[in-house]
Amino acid sequence: MSNFVLPLMVALARRTKDNFVRKTYQTLATQEQYLQQLLVAYQDTELGQQYGLREVKTIDQFRSRVPILPYSSYEPFSERIAQGEKNVLTADPVVYLNLTSGSTGTKKLIPVTKRFQNSLRKANLTSIGFLSDALQARKSRFGKMLLTNSVDLLGRTSGGIEYGPASVGVIRMGKFLAEQLLAYPFEALLPADSLSRHYLCLLFALCNPNLRGMAANFPMLLLRMCSYLEKYGEELIEDIETGELATWLKLEPELRVKLERQWSPNPVRAAHLRAILRAEGRLTPQTVWTHLSYLGTARGGTSDFYFQRFSEYFGNTPVFGGAYSSAEGTFGVYPDVDTDGSVLAIESGFFEFIPEEQWEVNQPRTVLATEVEVGKRYRILMTNYSGFYRYDIGDVIEVLGFYNQAPIVVFRYRTGGMLSSTTEKTTEFHVTRVIEALQKEFHLSLTDFCITLSEDVIPAHYLVNIELSPYQSLTDPQAFLHRFDDRLKEIHTSYEVKRRDQVPSPRLRLLAPGSFAILQQRQLQKGIPDSQLKFPHLSEDRQFLAGLQVDQEIRLPDDRG
Repeated sequence: MSNFVLPLMVALARRTKDNFVRKTYQTLATQEQYLQQLLVAYQDTELGQQYGLREVKTIDQFRSRVPILPYSSYEPFSERIAQGEKNVLTADPVVYLNLTSGSTGTKKLIPVTKRFQNSLRKANLTSIGFLSDALQARKSRFGKMLLTNSVDLLGRTSGGIEYGPASVGVIRMGKFLAEQLLAYPFEALLPADSLSRHYLCLLFALCNPNLRGMAANFPMLLLRMCSYLEKYGEELIEDIETGELATWLKLEPELRVKLERQWSPNPVRAAHLRAILRAEGRLTPQTVWTHLSYLGTARGGTSDFYFQRFSEYFGNTPVFGGAYSSAEGTFGVYPDVDTDGSVLAIESGFFEFIPEEQWEVNQPRTVLATEVEVGKRYRILMTNYSGFYRYDIGDVIEVLGFYNQAPIVVFRYRTGGMLSSTTEKTTEFHVTRVIEALQKEFHLSLTDFCITLSEDVIPAHYLVNIELSPYQSLTDPQAFLHRFDDRLKEIHTSYEVKRRDQVPSPRLRLLAPGSFAILQQRQLQKGIPDSQLKFPHLSEDRQFLAGLQVDQEIRLPDDRG
């Protein structure tokens, strides 16, 4: 059935894309229509009545009545929704809660309704339409993909609403679509154990020599797939040859039975893969899937660091950004492969932009999608069917140009900084709170600190780089590192979840005295005025501390790599 449905889905995606393109010629009208429809739908919610949305008829009235707010202002409403209250932020029933971690260090719960999910699905179809056209122009085509995202729920709230990561909700609610796109049974995504899930997805995908795509939320995760393919190559081939599933896989008995029913030996494919392994010394995507035509993953931000390694595994396979999105909604859709800029998702939200000169203003002046200027950076605000209005997520975007009348934007960074070994999004706020607490707990004073990521392992270790103040000593550095890990788990939900089986143990590095003085000189040499010097307390630039002397590196007992 999938072979029949997939072409129909691609045809639908192209029509959706064509409709989106037509609307980019009328960007402001499309945005106004979206906002008016949303206000009518939500005017009688609790928050809608509080803001008097029934009386709002224009964009200017909307901006004057509704303040710009961060998540902390919506948190009490989200918590009440989680407890089962109705008509708080959304008129539609909340069917899922996206769980994320915010700049405040607490979890974020984003209400998801069917109407909200449908608006995101439209953006996803639009992106598939763009991708299909881009591949056709390169005499290639769209087809089945490898995706290893978990679909395991984290639980249910006291009000009975399922919650978990945004990607879990998207895939589960779009199961039919996922089944057409995946190169293996949907059940392969069910294992909670990360390694078992990756192994299964690779196992089934390897049996399809015509696999067309690989996708992951972030580039690092695509590289992790490659590392698993290398490490378990011989075992994967053996399972393909024998038609058995490895006994070490952590699977529920019922799930194992379901997967075994869909699994059978393929000695011809196994022989082909073994020949590749002998000739190349390892399995890589470009050798095992010679028709690979696209890679789907996040672009912009810090992605370039990982893209530097892509050619080793993927050759010149085009990289497609898909949709620029977060748990709170979709901001942009990518019009082509190998580009960092996405077209503002004018059908999936109402957007405003805070100019850089207004960032320190309490209630800043905003500009609309048609008013932004090329080359300038803005904080982007979103209003959509999650029930959040003029929501300031903290994303800083740069305008690269225009697609007809719609701006082409690229994500540059999240205000306050962010660090991810996988997808946990640790913020500067998180690590600052942890270090402040540890200084008190260990009666210790630090000159400064910076959290970075290791270069030699994927997923990377957190490197806790600290410089002790003069005459200070750390008598039990391993205990310090252990408490860092524990405290970060306590205040950062996503880190705690990913730390179970994805993020490896952190490592502590004691830097030589004077290290941050050297960093200060480096900053001054770059032309930064000394009155504006500020060291980031976390950095994804893995060369940020390069050349500094490390007096001692401490690892936890479970750190074997």
